[in-house]
Amino acid sequence: MGNGHRLGRRFGWLWGAYGTSALGTWLAFGAFPLIAVQVLHAGPAQVAALSAVGAAVGAAVAVPLGPWVEFRRKRPVLIGADLARFAALLTIPAAFAFGVLTFVQLLLVSVVVAAADITFRAASGAYLKTLLPAEHLLVANARFESTTWTTTIIGPPLGGAAIGLLGPVATVVADAASYLLSALGIRATGGHEPPPGRREAARLRAGDLLDGWRYILADATLRPLFLNTVLFNGLLMAADALLAVLMLGRLGFTSWQYGLAFAVPAIGGLVGSRLARPLVTRFGQHRVLVVSGTLRAVWPVGLAFVGPGTGGLLLVMGVELGLILCCGVFNPVQATYRLERTANDRVTRTLSAWSVTTKAATALLTATWGVLGGLLGPRTAIGLAGVLLLATPLLLPRRAAAPVPEPVPAPHA
Repeated sequence: MGNGHRLGRRFGWLWGAYGTSALGTWLAFGAFPLIAVQVLHAGPAQVAALSAVGAAVGAAVAVPLGPWVEFRRKRPVLIGADLARFAALLTIPAAFAFGVLTFVQLLLVSVVVAAADITFRAASGAYLKTLLPAEHLLVANARFESTTWTTTIIGPPLGGAAIGLLGPVATVVADAASYLLSALGIRATGGHEPPPGRREAARLRAGDLLDGWRYILADATLRPLFLNTVLFNGLLMAADALLAVLMLGRLGFTSWQYGLAFAVPAIGGLVGSRLARPLVTRFGQHRVLVVSGTLRAVWPVGLAFVGPGTGGLLLVMGVELGLILCCGVFNPVQATYRLERTANDRVTRTLSAWSVTTKAATALLTATWGVLGGLLGPRTAIGLAGVLLLATPLLLPRRAAAPVPEPVPAPHA
């Protein structure tokens, strides 16, 4: 394994499964909007709805799944989420082959995939805590982060070439196959998974749906980190959507130039993820969390000054490189910090609430900034998002917190 740490065969299978599905996701990046436009001749409003409504409804569907998954073994849940995404995505090429593909089907599939994504992420965090001791969580999360940025670099260009040769439906087939391979990889992890805790009540109650949010908001460390993450991700994605309008519209950049502006800086994510553990070893987890979280907020405001031509392209690449480098450090440290602060019997509900809120807030802020972009112009709206992002470091945890001690299980009679 990389970094000189061997985390075992079971983690190796989990890591491989993650990389496979991540590559499939990036191969099919942008496939749904392309299918909507090129195959179904959808308009701008429908394309926007496909992105926003699918994610929002998928997040709502995932809300009751967090408490339900908490008290079940996580490996079968992970396999089930992968198979659900595989089956849902496979209906698209099947319907296309028979000439019965509709926009409603695309929307429904996006909802299923979004809900399964949230469920998978929540369950995988809990599963990771059963596979590895606490001192190895940062190494594992850094490897996931580096894999994310690697697939970000190579996936979209390969997917774009496949779309040019075979059409957008072909990349959906590849994405579906990646989830099937991921399910097989997770199944191959084998081993014994500790039984989950028992639910106090026999049935899921309405109040149980809010357990994840209650746990986050009651913790003095998780609460500010949660608010920081939700606000930062939402504002950043809202600005990125307007940046596409600005670059591809008024500034006249081609699609390959726009893709290059984001693909090359992803190298910063690889570098940042490799630096995360050495920095934590030298400076401490909390200091690295705060400094990298602060530095990542400094860069986005620079996107408001992008101009046409080579200079504008280099400016975007430089800003994105700095931003992604800081995110590459921050993300695995934040993921580890969050897992350490969350009790084992609360991980799934906490991560589910975290993901649901992030997706919902991103959809809301993206829609809001779309309106602002129409009223103020995309450049002004991007600048406004950048200024607000400068305030997000104020929400980072001010003090280091110790990991939450786990209860000692009672001895068997």
